Amino acid sequence: MRILHAVRAPVGGIFRHILDLANGQADRGHHVGIIADSLTGGERADAALAQIAPRLALGVHRVAIHREPWPTDVLALGRFHTIFGRLAPDVLHGHGAKAGAFVRMLPHRPGTIRIYTPHGGSLHYPRNTLKGTLYGRLERALMNRTELFLFESVFARDTYERMIGHPQGLVQCVFNGVTAGEFDPVTPADDQTDLAYVGEFRHIKGADLLIDAVAQLRAAGRTLTLTLGGDGEEMARLKAQVERLGLTSSIRFVGHVKARDGFSKGRLLVVPSRGDSMPYVVIEAGAAGIPMIAARIGGIPEIFGPHGEALFTPSNVDALANAIAAALDDPATAQLRAKALRERVFQHFSQKAMVEGVLAAYREAFTKT
Repeated sequence: MRILHAVRAPVGGIFRHILDLANGQADRGHHVGIIADSLTGGERADAALAQIAPRLALGVHRVAIHREPWPTDVLALGRFHTIFGRLAPDVLHGHGAKAGAFVRMLPHRPGTIRIYTPHGGSLHYPRNTLKGTLYGRLERALMNRTELFLFESVFARDTYERMIGHPQGLVQCVFNGVTAGEFDPVTPADDQTDLAYVGEFRHIKGADLLIDAVAQLRAAGRTLTLTLGGDGEEMARLKAQVERLGLTSSIRFVGHVKARDGFSKGRLLVVPSRGDSMPYVVIEAGAAGIPMIAARIGGIPEIFGPHGEALFTPSNVDALANAIAAALDDPATAQLRAKALRERVFQHFSQKAMVEGVLAAYREAFTKT
């Protein structure tokens, strides 16, 4: 197959997902290409795309794509149309709301299927807000210009159907997956702190909640330390929060780190998300056997399965603080949970299963067109 993936921001878990899919599809002899935004990602995105480019028969294409609706979207859509016409893909796979919209706004060609994976995207906006109303209308307008909806969690599928509707196209769920090397143990860093956070600094990821929980626990007499690994639009605000709470000697920022390097920085990984569909950081930490607590939100309970004792009420600083204290007070139980979760991830969240599941869904969609 000739497969063209499209995404707005080449950062975070969504980009990791696309790179893993593209590599796996290329390994199986398919001709693959990627369209990605040229305005975001910086040097890391440039390096990642340069690394995979030799494996992509359909190439790497950078297009200026703004997060919000923007006047230049007309130009971006024109670039998509040109690339589509030149490459003639069999599969157009849009990831995230913006790229997913562009892919489905292109004229349909016989023999081509259009796939949409929201990865949260516009589904994060409540329908009682102006943006939520606008994005909901756009999603409904494009819903039946889609031959296949591929969701990475049951939560994402159910959320879409509740907020947008039941599409006419094929609907499938395929879990995200990790590679074999990610099951190797992580060596603890010499400067390990009590807690670690790894991820983007965005409101939805909840790093501010974790900072508040550390402040609460320290006020109660616990001398906790925290490493924050990541970057993003909320960096300045989070640093100001740490300074305002008098935590500069207890909380450090180490910038963007590879996930496993970030895991090594803390005895307990904390995932305080306000919203998430199927976060890679949880799957990666689970594969590595890292003691972890996480918010009971989105698709995270699907990863933990029967091991939900490590989950806490989302957007609740008290619940987060209590979960941290419980895990640190009983490290033996936290380690046992981590071992059990590692076995579950090994069985259900492999890259091989993800790639094969996505390709099988493509093939089924072709039979229904």
